[in-house]
Amino acid sequence: MKKNKQPGKVKSALLNWLGVPISLTTGTFWEEWLGMSSSGKVVSADKAIHLSAVWACVRLLSESVSTLPLKIYARQADGSRKPATDHPVYQVLCRRPNMEMTPSRFMLMLVASICLRGNAFIEKKMIGSKLVSLVPLLPQNMVVKRLENGRLEYTYTENGQKRVIPEKNLMHIRGFGLDGVCGMMPMREGRDVIGAAMAVEESAAKIFENGLQSSGFLSAEQALDAEQRERLRGYMQAFTGSKNAGKIMVLEGGLKYQNVTMNPEAAQMLESRAFSIEEICRWFRVPAFMVGHADKQSSWASSVEGMNLQFLTNTLRPLLVNIEQEISRCLLDGDDDLFAEFSVEGLLRADSAGRSAYYTTALQNGWMSRNDVRRLENMPPIEGGDLYTVQLNLTPLEDLKQNSKAAQAANLLKVHNFVFPDIPFEQSPLKQAA
Repeated sequence: MKKNKQPGKVKSALLNWLGVPISLTTGTFWEEWLGMSSSGKVVSADKAIHLSAVWACVRLLSESVSTLPLKIYARQADGSRKPATDHPVYQVLCRRPNMEMTPSRFMLMLVASICLRGNAFIEKKMIGSKLVSLVPLLPQNMVVKRLENGRLEYTYTENGQKRVIPEKNLMHIRGFGLDGVCGMMPMREGRDVIGAAMAVEESAAKIFENGLQSSGFLSAEQALDAEQRERLRGYMQAFTGSKNAGKIMVLEGGLKYQNVTMNPEAAQMLESRAFSIEEICRWFRVPAFMVGHADKQSSWASSVEGMNLQFLTNTLRPLLVNIEQEISRCLLDGDDDLFAEFSVEGLLRADSAGRSAYYTTALQNGWMSRNDVRRLENMPPIEGGDLYTVQLNLTPLEDLKQNSKAAQAANLLKVHNFVFPDIPFEQSPLKQAA
């Protein structure tokens, strides 16, 4: 075996590719970092995204979050909030993160990195103390290390060049993790589930490649020499593959073909493929019907509003809160008067009846005005629409009694002034009669 004269370059290349500290001397290297699953498939983010279930889950989560409006708010003295449109972070995060990305594309890449890699890294570009740009980095090229002084060191590899990024110039959003330093990599922790799904998909593809025909074997009464075997191998190529399905095979020299019977149902191929989708959806915490898997009756709510509400509460909300708090910590410097928040009302707009009932309740109880409702519906304000009103039938009985007596006295005074204009009201016969 020829000895490699440049072992340092080989190790450096592996380090650059994986983006994590590794050692070729450890016995678990290939299993831990190359993602070898029990099914024999190498699982990585680039390979797993080829599975339709993984693609659908990651796309659903990233596109759902990227379409939600994200704003920076300032708390007012009266307890209300106001969009901090003049703040530098608002101008960058909510309008133009960098020269190449819109806010939607920026957030889509951020969430996709968390789903596939467990972490998202965003470098802050500064001019003096002013934030001017946010640049997302590839998580697979980042190495995070805890230093002796307790701080974190971030080493990023780009085009073969390593550079250390100060912690203050980086926003690190972690997914689910146990050590608090980095989020756990879903493609590594779930390699057996995803690897099994990859193996099942490959097996199904091979069946179709063979024209839905399972394998078999040829038998002969006498042994074949090397020349006959080679000629037979070339002859059989004309009958293998899906494009040659249905051709009639002519066997010579006493050869007999025996089929190895196996159908997809006997191999539980269909059940395995369906269960793989459910497993992957469970791993990403996405309801299976939202990625097009509706073989079984769903236990979720039957209305669109109920489905969106449960998806928002159980799936999106932990992710949204994580991003909001990291923005406050890393970009707003922990200022208590400033905070970031996603507007999730858009997810509930599909149900017009439910939305109408929500607005009606708000208007009748006086905690929203008509212009507040029109603003949420992207409609212009109207004159007098800032008045807050309540239902009259919700007035306390004591107030109704007082209002009734006052109205009777006012009406009696009007009648007296018309009938007895020259007599004081205190001496009015009407008042004495009343």
